[in-house]
Amino acid sequence: MSVKTRPLGRTGLAVSEIGFGGWGIGGLVPGASYGETDDAESLRALERAVERGITFFDTAPAYGNGRSERLLGIAFGNRADVTIATKAGQDQFDFPVDFSAAAIRRGVEASLGRLKRERIDLLQLHNPTIDQLKADPPILATLEELIREGKIREFGLSLKAPAEAVAAIRDLGARVVQVNFNLIDHRAIDSGLFDLVASSGAGLIARTPLAFGMLAGEAPQSQAFAPGDHRANWAKDRLALWATEGRAMASDIARRDGQPLPQVAIRFCLSWDAVSCVIPGMLTPSEVDENAKASTAGRLSPADLTKIRDQYAKSALSQPPKKS
Repeated sequence: MSVKTRPLGRTGLAVSEIGFGGWGIGGLVPGASYGETDDAESLRALERAVERGITFFDTAPAYGNGRSERLLGIAFGNRADVTIATKAGQDQFDFPVDFSAAAIRRGVEASLGRLKRERIDLLQLHNPTIDQLKADPPILATLEELIREGKIREFGLSLKAPAEAVAAIRDLGARVVQVNFNLIDHRAIDSGLFDLVASSGAGLIARTPLAFGMLAGEAPQSQAFAPGDHRANWAKDRLALWATEGRAMASDIARRDGQPLPQVAIRFCLSWDAVSCVIPGMLTPSEVDENAKASTAGRLSPADLTKIRDQYAKSALSQPPKKS
């Protein structure tokens, strides 16, 4: 069993279609993590990922305030057979973003040190706004300079909403974008992003394919969250909606194919040509094993996709949450 690869748009990078989301292994950051983790177990998960053919690893300085990057540095260092993507502009989640040329350069040097690498394969700006990027052209110019200097191979934008990714590709020529996409969040399709990715040749990284854990393991609304877990602050009714509706859309397929729900959820994301890579969070070797099987199982059928899309359109999931 080995995870298949796909091109990351027109960047020239080939990446495993299932990547390793590195937020979780950053461990406890109160209100901005999934709770405490064990570094030894995280390192075993990283090793197992490579054994299963996962070669793309997504991290950020803010994940564990550098801990996630340091673990990747310990696991891989300067190995050429893995692709490392990290971010710039937000060193910690409770710090203000800073996309100045000086801050980006400081961030790159710090990340290179933690990752123990000579070059970052993909540097993504961490949650910039399109207005910021349009108003301050030196931001993107700095990234181009870093490519010429050999500090990074390619750059992209990790954005809060698919609509921003549409504007980033259309107005700024972004070559790689990262957005949320999963069974219970189809905005990337409905916004026209997938169509634009296809016509422009941009690479698309789909994060949260398991919907922040709503589609993994026991239904989250029925269990207590660990101390520091950011989901503990979410509205209970929204948690329940995400867990129940998302599971309802895929449970029949899971039973029919004899697969756990997380595998079906990842297969859904991989069933769209626009998606270059999905990056579920993985904390243990067993989670790596289960997620990797989604690549072997292959895409859902067109009939399955049509049914899921119809169910989504009829559900409350397609409506924005009500303001309290």
